[in-house]
Amino acid sequence: MGEYKQLKYYFDKDLAVSLADKICPVYPDFRKREFVKDIVLAVKEQELKQRVETIADALSRQLPVDYSEAVNILTEILGPENKKETGMFTEGYWLMPVACYVEKYGTEHFDESIQFIEEITKRHTGEYAIRPFIVTYSSKTLKVMNRWSKSKHAHVRRLASEGLRPRLPWAKKISIFSDDPSPVINILENLKSDRSAYVRKSVANNLNDFLKENYPWTISVLKRWREIASEETRWIIKHALRNEVKKNNQEALKLIR
Repeated sequence: MGEYKQLKYYFDKDLAVSLADKICPVYPDFRKREFVKDIVLAVKEQELKQRVETIADALSRQLPVDYSEAVNILTEILGPENKKETGMFTEGYWLMPVACYVEKYGTEHFDESIQFIEEITKRHTGEYAIRPFIVTYSSKTLKVMNRWSKSKHAHVRRLASEGLRPRLPWAKKISIFSDDPSPVINILENLKSDRSAYVRKSVANNLNDFLKENYPWTISVLKRWREIASEETRWIIKHALRNEVKKNNQEALKLIR
């Protein structure tokens, strides 16, 4: 992304032109000039999330009405997978509107959207796009995310945790598991000793969120994990409890000793 500037300023005319130039060879009916004009006029006074949504809406107006056809086109422009365990907001930032398109327009197309989100997250992240599916098709989506938690691809495993965070930054809060978080435990169990620090950080942040939503359940999970903890799991426990430690919570302090 070159010299630092606020992320929101990358979602402008240049990004619109770049997106259109990727799509036009795959879909010649894409109206590039109209697409770019719509975005330039709209984004000037907008913040990051608004800019991303504006571009996603512009995509919806220019792509085929048939969602499956539109997803096939967008799949063609994804490019190579991100092999690093970082970078979804650097190398992959330009895919944020594509993920937002799925989030806004793909909920009624479960199978196509889930498959596409998995591909997006290998290059960017699907943590926002997956959330309406968690709310609308909880059981069905959790089965998919359980499978993702066993993926060989670190970005996909991370999505299994990050997408389920109750208080994911920049996203609407998910409260459906607050009273009873047990439906998510199998996914977290699969990831509690993950070899990737990138994935483990997500699990810790997930549990940090759940401590705020349902402290008794979450602390009981952490206590159980502490009894059989690997080095990787101990790191997760410590990072998950960081806010409780700052509050001098004695129960938390005992768990990190």
